[in-house]
Amino acid sequence: MEENNNEPKKRGRRPQGLIKDIKRRTTKACGAEEKIRIVIEGLRGEDSIANICRKYGINDSVYYKWSKDFLEAGKKRLSGDTERNANATEVSDLKKENDNLKRALADLYLHNDLLKKSLTGLD
Repeated sequence: MEENNNEPKKRGRRPQGLIKDIKRRTTKACGAEEKIRIVIEGLRGEDSIANICRKYGINDSVYYKWSKDFLEAGKKRLSGDTERNANATEVSDLKKENDNLKRALADLYLHNDLLKKSLTGLD
């Protein structure tokens, strides 16, 4: 009897494992900007949350989690929490400043070494 290799093996698989595999394959990864756009669309109230979730293929609970996170971040920011990640220009400026400080330190080290040698007469 010949076995068909095109069909997945059904023996030995538990239903829970099969469900996890299906969820893994169907989970949609959304970027931060897309999440924000979806949440704002829901906050506008032009369409129901259920319709928006259906439109983007997400679960209602996922939308409400994103919405809660979005509103919490806004609340923190408005209450004076200014801690945030640096943007690209800030990182670039800090790298330039770091390089300049390293050069200045190297110059001071060389100048200090030269002064020590002149004091000890090791020119």
